[in-house]
Amino acid sequence: MSQVDWHLPDPRTQPEFYDDVTMKRLIAFLVDTVLIVLICLAILPFTVFTGIFFFPFLMFVVGFAYRVITLTNGSATLGMRLTAIEFRDQHGRRFNLSLAFLHTLGLSVSFAIPILQVISVVLMATTERGQGLSDNVLGTVALNKEARR
Repeated sequence: MSQVDWHLPDPRTQPEFYDDVTMKRLIAFLVDTVLIVLICLAILPFTVFTGIFFFPFLMFVVGFAYRVITLTNGSATLGMRLTAIEFRDQHGRRFNLSLAFLHTLGLSVSFAIPILQVISVVLMATTERGQGLSDNVLGTVALNKEARR
């Protein structure tokens, strides 16, 4: 698929692009977290189960890689694909590797500093486009895929 420029839909005139996106993002996050835990559990035997001692770090590394790879390859994680949403940049283009990395880094920093995560959730729940803190900084947005058809 080519990287054709199109502008982001206006939430007032095209609300179908943003309907239920915040709830879908939460569901996608939960699905992705379960997948990351399963991947980490599958990795444990290859660490001769020493991974148990650094499981939170393993989760962080696997989760970071999972998000960057899936966002780069489809502008959506597997959980987001399940809920039919995808990320777009400010020009309506899909994520590339650098934007996927920066978005994942923003998510990771938000998790490391809880007040940032609270701000992000409040922004998602109250802004017209349902953008979190990382989305606002990067100019990205999650959209309903079905609304584009």
